[in-house]
Amino acid sequence: MSELLDPTNDYVFKRLFAEAPDLLVDLINDLRPDLPDIASVEIINPNIEPTELTGKYIILDVLARDGKGNCYNIEVQVRRYGAWHKRGLFYLARTLGSQLSAGEDYQELRASVGLHLLDFDLFTETAAEREQAIWRFEMRDERQPKISLGNVLQMNLIELNKADRLGLPEGPLRAWITFFKHWQEELTMANVAHEPVKRAMSRIRELSADEETRRLAFVRERALRDEVSFLNDAKREGLQEGEQLGIEKNKRETAHNLLKLGVLNDEQIAEVTGLAVDEIAKLRIEDKH
Repeated sequence: MSELLDPTNDYVFKRLFAEAPDLLVDLINDLRPDLPDIASVEIINPNIEPTELTGKYIILDVLARDGKGNCYNIEVQVRRYGAWHKRGLFYLARTLGSQLSAGEDYQELRASVGLHLLDFDLFTETAAEREQAIWRFEMRDERQPKISLGNVLQMNLIELNKADRLGLPEGPLRAWITFFKHWQEELTMANVAHEPVKRAMSRIRELSADEETRRLAFVRERALRDEVSFLNDAKREGLQEGEQLGIEKNKRETAHNLLKLGVLNDEQIAEVTGLAVDEIAKLRIEDKH
């Protein structure tokens, strides 16, 4: 048996749920138990374009609509970047706004729900943040959070690592967390009784046995690694440039101080600071002005 594919690879994640709407229904119901259960969904974006596998900054999400018209954006994210929340809010708001055509009644608006599985710790600044892994954001008043504008715009975040580490109460949500974090551990998964997670494991085995699926999953994984490497290289180059600018600034400040002393000539100051003689000459003119 081939090594099982990682369900947090967003290509595998989309194949896993977009091709099995009934399994996606179970996932949605288990991740948002505060809302009434749904019976079925229509997958709005079932296809995966080849360019999406290698495109920079693309996240392969699953867009679905239930029988009442409520829309869901479900995705898994394995890397943290600065504007992730703005991106999520943008697409959530766009999904809400695209429901109505010109002239339609706002009363017809249905919920736009984001379900984001994060394979990294997001909120870590305070002790309280470090002890919470399940988050739901809605439009609520700052001083009286019980006063809400409703849940038509709702973003749900689950920090997988933190949820696994904290240990959630037994139930469907804990079973899904176990799946996403321990899918490779046969004994651990054998103890999971939640039927939808069992079906998810069966689908992972099916996908993992297909050579073309494995190849495309690797293409996606490589693209994500390349993206991370590119960003890290850019950060390192930025730091190096900043350090170099700092060095140049120090050289110029030293040259200015030596010019004020009036003891050394331009050649001597150039030798001390490492600047070119013509640069020293320019600094001397600047100082006179």
